Amino acid sequence: MAGITVWNFYFRLFAGSIKAPQVIEFLAHLRRHIRGRLTIIWDGLPVHRSRLVREFVAGLRGRIELEFLPAYAPELNPVEYIWGYCKQHELPNLCPKDFAQLGRAARTALGRMRRRPTLVESFWKQAELF
Repeated sequence: MAGITVWNFYFRLFAGSIKAPQVIEFLAHLRRHIRGRLTIIWDGLPVHRSRLVREFVAGLRGRIELEFLPAYAPELNPVEYIWGYCKQHELPNLCPKDFAQLGRAARTALGRMRRRPTLVESFWKQAELF
């Protein structure tokens, strides 16, 4: 799971599919790293609208505001470009033996990507083209 700001991106890797507890964990992760109010712009993943996530956000009393992208519009989501770049340029020939090896390689690659501000900026520019 990832989130992007103008200057950086944040990520957490989870085994299996993303469910409400993982979304809540990621939102808490963002709150620890980004001070102040947050506007989260989400795609149409059903878990983003789940009862547990809505209750968690409501409990923050306005510190997180939610907005949603139009349905079926992954090209508008700059986070999709993070994953695409990682798969095509950082990990294209990786054949991990297990999830732990994949996780280590992905964390290393994503960390490298985060240290390239022009790359982070390019994810926004790609989304703006649409």
